[in-house]
Amino acid sequence: MGGRPSSPLDKQQRQHLRGQVDTLLRNFLPCYRGQLAASVLRQISRELGPQEPTGSQLLRSKKLPRVREHRGPLTQLRGHPPRWQPIFCVLRGDGRLEWFSHKEEYENGGHCLGSTALTGYTLLTSQREYLRLLDALCPESLGDHTQEEPDSLLEVPVSFPLFLQHPFRRHLCFSAATREAQHAWRLALQGGIRLQGIVLQRSQAPAARAFLDAVRLYRQHQGHFGDDDVTLGSDAEVLTAVLMREQLPALRAQTLPGLRGAGRARAWAWTELLDAVHAAVLAGASAGLCAFQPEKDELLASLEKTIRPDVDQLLRQRARVAGRLRTDIRGPLESCLRREVDPQLPRVVQTLLRTVEASLEAVRTLLAQGMDRLSHRLRQSPSGTRLRREVYSFGEMPWDLALMQTCYREAERSRGRLGQLAAPFGFLGMQSLVFGAQDLAQQLMADAVATFLQLADQCLTTALNCDQAAQRLERVRGRVLKKFKSDSGLAQRRFIRGWGLCIFLPFVLSQLEPGCKKELPEFEGDVLAVGSQALTTEGIYEDVIRGCLLQRIDQELKKTLGANDVSCTLDGCLEVPWEQEGAAPNLNLVSSFLAGRQAFTDFLCLPAKSSANWILAASLLSCSCFRSGFHRDSRVFLVQLAEGLSHSLETVSSHSVWSFRPTPRQ
Repeated sequence: MGGRPSSPLDKQQRQHLRGQVDTLLRNFLPCYRGQLAASVLRQISRELGPQEPTGSQLLRSKKLPRVREHRGPLTQLRGHPPRWQPIFCVLRGDGRLEWFSHKEEYENGGHCLGSTALTGYTLLTSQREYLRLLDALCPESLGDHTQEEPDSLLEVPVSFPLFLQHPFRRHLCFSAATREAQHAWRLALQGGIRLQGIVLQRSQAPAARAFLDAVRLYRQHQGHFGDDDVTLGSDAEVLTAVLMREQLPALRAQTLPGLRGAGRARAWAWTELLDAVHAAVLAGASAGLCAFQPEKDELLASLEKTIRPDVDQLLRQRARVAGRLRTDIRGPLESCLRREVDPQLPRVVQTLLRTVEASLEAVRTLLAQGMDRLSHRLRQSPSGTRLRREVYSFGEMPWDLALMQTCYREAERSRGRLGQLAAPFGFLGMQSLVFGAQDLAQQLMADAVATFLQLADQCLTTALNCDQAAQRLERVRGRVLKKFKSDSGLAQRRFIRGWGLCIFLPFVLSQLEPGCKKELPEFEGDVLAVGSQALTTEGIYEDVIRGCLLQRIDQELKKTLGANDVSCTLDGCLEVPWEQEGAAPNLNLVSSFLAGRQAFTDFLCLPAKSSANWILAASLLSCSCFRSGFHRDSRVFLVQLAEGLSHSLETVSSHSVWSFRPTPRQ
């Protein structure tokens, strides 16, 4: 394990990597520019087109996703030769992990020994499993050397390990002092990995959608069809993963034989070499995207000005070309769908439905229990301190990793079965899919909590006693659960449609690639005549195929939902791919992150703390009952409950209702 690369990255190697990054950006950015134009047209068409009749019932929580900051002592395997050394570890709210020499260094604002964004890591809590993973990294060296014992690699067996493994980065080996500490760190680290992994997928910004589409198209042009987990992380991290996957076979062949050590020592040295290559590529990708940012801003502003006045003409021309294309490829497309997709589609849809349905049912159970606890506490306890604590806990439910773990585990249960069904279609993005289901569960929980707190505030008055207030809370509970049921149905539909496309669309495109794409040059003249980069023949071609797939998925959804009596409406399910649910906000930035320096500060930074506390303090007696207490309670109770709900506001919602202005019910 103490082995090191035979030579560090020298100047020539760094120059070679810079050249590889420049080539990647030179080939990728034209694709990105085209997708930015298509994304602007898609956004404008959604704004002007028919809206979905059935929208969300719950209030949308405006709280940005986060993890609770977690910190505590651990031991880490580090140094050369490596040995276990005590450290003080901190997981930041944005999901970045830092470690210090001791707690005082952290508290005094000292420099950390190391830090990392958790994007792309996998957490292992079994030493034996981790050692098997190391053995698999360099299997060719195991037969030539005597295999090392775990003691020589890790000095002594670890009772409560936390191994963070990454396909292109140095592994991080930690150990907790107790099983309880290991469990707490496991939940925190998994939350950080998930938070940083789906930053682009979670965004509805046009630039984020355009970036993901551009990555898919770029890889298709390289001959890679099929979704995988390469799109986890920020824009720079995604491009780094793309290039690392392209270069990995050559890198392994050229450098692995020259590494010193044997067995696991060589595997450890290999991860250190990969880490150096990854850092160099990430720095280059970040610099390239930052340099492109001003051009992107100007391009988006220009596209908005040029596309909006001509949007009707563009959409009419798109519809004409799409109609002709649909006629030309109908035969091969229908044949491919009947032969390859239709036999597996029912099982894929049913498994996707079970995955998301079980997770959201767990959310509903936790939500109902939380609302019941509030009503019970209001009836049974005159203590303002206890009620304040209950309100605070309720507001923190979406970010309580231990509590939400029940929902997250449900999203994991179908991973194996769904992976088997999707693998024949080239889909290897199961981690992204599971993260998507877990993020959906957290978002719906946050929306439901925010809705309950606002509705409760609106219906409670200072004229009520505790029993009457509890009865009103129970009515609010029923309304929230009804809204949650409606939104869960919509969420299930969107989840299944979205991931169904991710599984089947690249496969169908690959099957039609040899024949159907030969017909596309015939339509170039019609598209070029429009004079807008927002329309491309290839884009219209993919939209036609996407529309046919969505029709198939929707038909299967209706059959499945009817058979299972699941409340998930398909009303307003639009067949035109550009008119899917939820218009994107008018944002023009994805984010260009500094390599290894900032953890999504421009995109996932926590919002500034609300001024609710001091406004509340100034108008305490004029606040509504749910923030200030009931008439039979003491002034101490008023202050305690107000503080508790004010804190819930800051951690759940930023709706204007929480401005704490005096009400006419005073």
